[in-house]
Amino acid sequence: MQFESGRVSVVVPTRGRPDLLRRCRAALERQTLPVEIVVVEDSNGRGPAWARNEGVERAQGEVVCFTDDDCEPTAGWVEALAAPILAAEARAAAGPTVVGPEATAADRAWETILAYLQQQAGTPGTASPGFAATANLAASRTLLEELPFDESFPMAAGEDRDWAERAASRGAAPRFVPAAVVAHSSGLSGRSFLRQQYRYGKGAAGYRNAKSGRGRGSPSFYAGLLRAGFNAGIAPGFLVCAAQAATLAGVLSARAAARR
Repeated sequence: MQFESGRVSVVVPTRGRPDLLRRCRAALERQTLPVEIVVVEDSNGRGPAWARNEGVERAQGEVVCFTDDDCEPTAGWVEALAAPILAAEARAAAGPTVVGPEATAADRAWETILAYLQQQAGTPGTASPGFAATANLAASRTLLEELPFDESFPMAAGEDRDWAERAASRGAAPRFVPAAVVAHSSGLSGRSFLRQQYRYGKGAAGYRNAKSGRGRGSPSFYAGLLRAGFNAGIAPGFLVCAAQAATLAGVLSARAAARR
């Protein structure tokens, strides 16, 4: 496919991480397709959903890609991710987000959970229908105008699940593009991983409350997730197990706070 300059924009939300942002921008500037880069500094802590909506308003492209400041899109990412949208074959697309060879066990557990959610996105009984991580997502401008990110999500937890489920319910589930790879910065410790999963649990409570009919995944879904964890190694497997407890604690905490 022939690409025209200016047809694709990339939005990068950020907050106080200049070194990581420089690496991300450098990776975007190395893309073979010229793109408009829109960086949104969330200095007031409005949240990533607000930052992405703000980026869409500023962007000029007919396709808007999203990544995070702690990510480095690989060569050809923009072309691969935008191609099905520009060809009118899909209204949204997503690719794999991977960790590097220096990854910790916690990084591999995180990667395993993310990959499993994407693999199961269209399977009955999944906890996250249509799931796509906003670290590696693209959508047509028209879809994003119809379905902005829900700014009632205050943190990076649940807002991507919410958007993808709403897109899927409209027949616009993100198409998975294996060639559109984003590398995620490594270095998670077990403690920071579990804190992250606790936060995801709080986001999951908001996700379920945002729309009726959203519930937990089926027992077979969670059994498959645990198998995927141990397939990645003993340490990642145990961390995936622990992540489920941390997520549940986050859900319960959010529910308790809502009752107060």
